Amino acid sequence: MGSPAPSRYTDPGFTPQHLKDLREFITALREHGDLVEIDEPVDWNLEIGAIIRHVLETGAPAPLFNRINDSQPGFRVLGAPGGVSALPGRALIRAAIALGLPVTATGTDIVEALSRVVDAPPIAPRIVDNAPFQANIVTGDDIDLFALPTPLIHCGDGDRFINTFGTIVAPHPDGEWTNWSISRIALRDKNTMVGLFQPMQHLGQIFGVWKERGENMPFALSLGQEPVVPYFAGAPLPDHISEAGAIGAYLKKPIDVVKAHTNDLHVPASSEIVIEGWVSIEETALEGPMSEYPGYLLPAGRSAKPVYHVTAISHRDNAILPVVAAGYPAEEDHTVWGISNSAVMLADLRKHDFPVTGVYLPFQGANHLLVITVPINWRELSGITSRHEFAHKLGLHVMGTKPGMVAPRILVVEDDVDPTDDGDVLWALSTRVHPVDDTIFIHDQVAVPLIVYLTSTEKRSMSAAKAILVGLHRDEWTEQDRPVKADFWHNFPAELRHKVLGKWTTYGYPAPS
Repeated sequence: MGSPAPSRYTDPGFTPQHLKDLREFITALREHGDLVEIDEPVDWNLEIGAIIRHVLETGAPAPLFNRINDSQPGFRVLGAPGGVSALPGRALIRAAIALGLPVTATGTDIVEALSRVVDAPPIAPRIVDNAPFQANIVTGDDIDLFALPTPLIHCGDGDRFINTFGTIVAPHPDGEWTNWSISRIALRDKNTMVGLFQPMQHLGQIFGVWKERGENMPFALSLGQEPVVPYFAGAPLPDHISEAGAIGAYLKKPIDVVKAHTNDLHVPASSEIVIEGWVSIEETALEGPMSEYPGYLLPAGRSAKPVYHVTAISHRDNAILPVVAAGYPAEEDHTVWGISNSAVMLADLRKHDFPVTGVYLPFQGANHLLVITVPINWRELSGITSRHEFAHKLGLHVMGTKPGMVAPRILVVEDDVDPTDDGDVLWALSTRVHPVDDTIFIHDQVAVPLIVYLTSTEKRSMSAAKAILVGLHRDEWTEQDRPVKADFWHNFPAELRHKVLGKWTTYGYPAPS
């Protein structure tokens, strides 16, 4: 099949639509029938989380909660901002709108659009003098984190998690790199929080440098901003690449940032809520457990994490807190994070001249399976004739990259398989991968300790084996031996397919949506 067909969304002349803030995003969802406003008072204690989980698992419209019990009047909560929709032909409408693409954009469209800007020259953000979130600023003894509508999301969570979809602004001490990332943060008391710092992620690495220097790390937490931001804050960009500049490259214009109130960091001017202060390099507190992206709650998952000290809270009037209910797929860990990882990985493989046509983390795989598709003539393009040798070389490269660290399994398959289709991927796994011969184990690889099947030793060392699953056509097959996918698109002549599709409504079927 060769390389993917050209798309106007990836054409150098295409410019995505830039939604300026979360409120424009909400308006767009409402216009397309993918938002429900809930005026009934809801409880922060599990009720919000239960509604969001049911929305995620049914594809219902995103909920906007307008009245939350026991929080400061006027605050609102947007749930499932990157969830999958049940709207026909618009499963990824929330991601598409957030990224300024047509509402019918597919997973392939979105990954391709994002992948094209990974190596594009960054466009630095524009510093502005003021922003709407500065309308309300609280400092000193007046700080009360519990005034915010922070939910207890899952039954069994050890904490109320304020950050599930916000952007943490963390500067490198050398002053040349500011990282924007998403990592969970829990409320501790009125003016402190506690959060996860993983050493394989940039936030953890930057915090480690501050700790080596013996200095506390300044931070700012932006909650609810222009919807394009999380797709870059969740992307595994290369070291020393600031997400703000990459967003500018994608939009083809700078985004606006403004200085925080009590430190020198710059945050998205579109923010709904900004929490700022410093992270202690010495003080820790217990955090967790939390239902997480593998789809499980581990009741014993409570441990000491660094403490965030808050020096200011700023927010817009009637501010909106975005909330993700992590867990069984699909939720934003699988859509936003999975899509972003796929895009960066696709760009990297093409940069290194691997003949790939697609990269995707299928949602139901919970970021545990990375699918890479290649054209049927991959032997000719790569100069490698052995399927195992080719898959091994490809898999080793992937495992050595930042976006490749997350998935413990890599499936390599020809591109008559759609990597964005869970059913297609399951079919390929079941019918193309020999249960004995086609699994290549690679030992001592970086492992995310949130993966539930890891042993306690593997979790502590953050090291475990990974697998390359070889779904490529066998080396000994001739052209006559090669199996043909027995479906509409591969098993019938193009002329007949065109005739059937052209007469579809004549046959009595409704027009495709």
